[in-house]
Amino acid sequence: SPGDGSAREQAASCQRVMGASANFARAYATKRYRSNCINWGMIPFLVEKPELLELGDYVFIPSVRSHILANDALFDAYAVKPDGTVTRFQVSTGFLTEAERQTIADGCLINYYRNSK
Repeated sequence: SPGDGSAREQAASCQRVMGASANFARAYATKRYRSNCINWGMIPFLVEKPELLELGDYVFIPSVRSHILANDALFDAYAVKPDGTVTRFQVSTGFLTEAERQTIADGCLINYYRNSK
């Protein structure tokens, strides 16, 4: 469960600074960590079997922005292994408020506030 412990805010910001645009977990330890991911523009994905993803894999999610804005419950994702093997799996974001969906679509909380003037 990501987000457990005292470094919840630094964890999300460091992941984003290092180039992450999503986080995959079976569950999130705290709502605060999940919110920090959203505020940094990272999508907090829920997956049934996160162990199917390994270091070095790429994840492709067609029309992810549209799925987020439409508040789709489940949608397809593809894990692409370094050897070219592709595994299809489903992801969810769980419940997202309209503001959270728009924050992700805008790229981060600062952009959301700038765009909502």
